[in-house]
Amino acid sequence: MLTALWHNIDYVASVVLFCIGLYVVIAKNNLIKKFLGLNIMETAVFAFIIALGVIEDGQPPIMTGDAHGPFASPLPQTLVLTGIVVAVSTTALALTLIIRVYRRFGTIEADELRELE
Repeated sequence: MLTALWHNIDYVASVVLFCIGLYVVIAKNNLIKKFLGLNIMETAVFAFIIALGVIEDGQPPIMTGDAHGPFASPLPQTLVLTGIVVAVSTTALALTLIIRVYRRFGTIEADELRELE
């Protein structure tokens, strides 16, 4: 059991990181902390996708005269790179909205904002 966990430590770390982010989103009332929890969850998903793309003894997918398989797939890295670009844009937008909420209502605590409705 412990050996299986050790051989899959990258998957285990991704799941633990995702659970930490989920806990922060559920348990905290501060909007910035909630969004940091979402960013932690995004990072965990990125790490999981990269871990899925690892091929034991995989060669770079560059075809030369002496190329032999198995070849590592560049697709997971491409997907994660695209996801990072989207995550940075989303982070900038969310932090801008949080600043606007603070300027308008004077708080970024979710429970206090619910009371203002």
